[in-house]
This record gives sequence, structure tokens and C-alpha cells, in this order.
Amino acid sequence: MTHGLSFVVPMLVPHSLNLPITTAFFVIDFGGVFAGALGGAFAARENQRYQFDFVGVLGLALISALGGGIARDVLLGHGPPLALVDTRYLLVALAGGALGLAVSHKSAWLRRVLVGVDVVALGLFAVAGSARARAAGLSFLPAMLLGVTTAVGGGSLRDVFSGRTPKVFERGEPYAIVAALASAVFLVAERSLGTGVAATTLAVACSFILRLAAMRFHWKTRAAR
Repeated sequence: MTHGLSFVVPMLVPHSLNLPITTAFFVIDFGGVFAGALGGAFAARENQRYQFDFVGVLGLALISALGGGIARDVLLGHGPPLALVDTRYLLVALAGGALGLAVSHKSAWLRRVLVGVDVVALGLFAVAGSARARAAGLSFLPAMLLGVTTAVGGGSLRDVFSGRTPKVFERGEPYAIVAALASAVFLVAERSLGTGVAATTLAVACSFILRLAAMRFHWKTRAAR
């Protein structure tokens, strides 16, 4: 999980996308950042190889929540990353990491909230990365790749700093595949429909359905070996 909906920051919204500035987007965006930080904190606490202290837990929480968006913005090279422009991202990520330190990682209600936000946020993060890339003038494939980077980059960086192979590269849930499909749907729909609102809605709906189906039917990618 990563930070990211650039279109909810008024000063950074590309007017050509016609995307709405609503409270709902703020809630989902910061909710995704919070969930990413919480997941990063839990991953640090559950790590069997290393014994992370509170600095390590908070550090992995920040990496998990903001790493994908920062990586995307650095690759684009258009000004400082959003997480450094709008300090609310840092505050929300720190709050998520602090909660991950304070409560049991086995809390059932917290797990349900985390899964729910994750399901909704994946598509929005992928769309945010692709929209930011298109606004910077990138073509279809680079924009799609940056959408995937925004969606899964934070979790991948967290795994690397935790001393393991990123989960998106291993057999398991088709997380990166869903992000790629969401980005592709957004880019195709935005070009065909000419409106970012409809394209975003369609991409997020596709991502939401695929994520729920993967969880419901236990879809897993196969090992190449």
C-alpha cells in the first residue's frame, strides 16, 4: 500500500482530467495511506527474522504508506513528491504507524477495516499514478507502469527493507495484476470518453470487483518454476 491521489490536491489537479475535488476522495486517499502505514507496522511487528524497535516499526510504516507515491514522483521529476508538499500525508502515515504500535496486530475489527480500505484504495492509487503520469505528458505504457508503481511500490519497498523478496514478485494474490488492469482501464476510458470522472469510476469499479473476486475465490498466481 502507498500514498497517492494527486487529483485531490487542488494545486496539483490537471484541469484536463475534470476530476472532482470531494471529501470522499480525501477520505479514501488518506484512508489508504493510513491502511498502508498500519499494514507496514503490523508487518514489522510480525517479522520473524528481525526484532524491530519502535523506530523500525514507524520507519516501515512510512515506507509502506508513502513509498510508492514518492517513487512515482521522483521518477516523474516534476517538483517535490506530494507527501513532502502536503504534510497531512506524513501525519496520517505516522498516525497509522503509531496505532500499529499501540494495538494488537491480531485485532479482528482492525483487520476488517484494513482489508476494506485496501480493496477500495488499490484502484484509486493506480488511477492516481496514471493520471499524474499523463498530466506530465507520458504515453500509455509508462503511465500504466507508474500507476502500478503507485499502487504496489510502498509494500514492495517495505518488504525489501524487511529483508525479504517483495510479495508482488512471488506466488500469491494478483495484486499488481489488478493494479495494472485498473491503470489500463483508466487510460483507455479517459482517452475514449474524454472525462476523468467516468474513467476513474470505471477503473475503480473494475479493480474493486477483481479484488473481491480474488479474495472470494482464492485466486493465486502460479510459481514460474
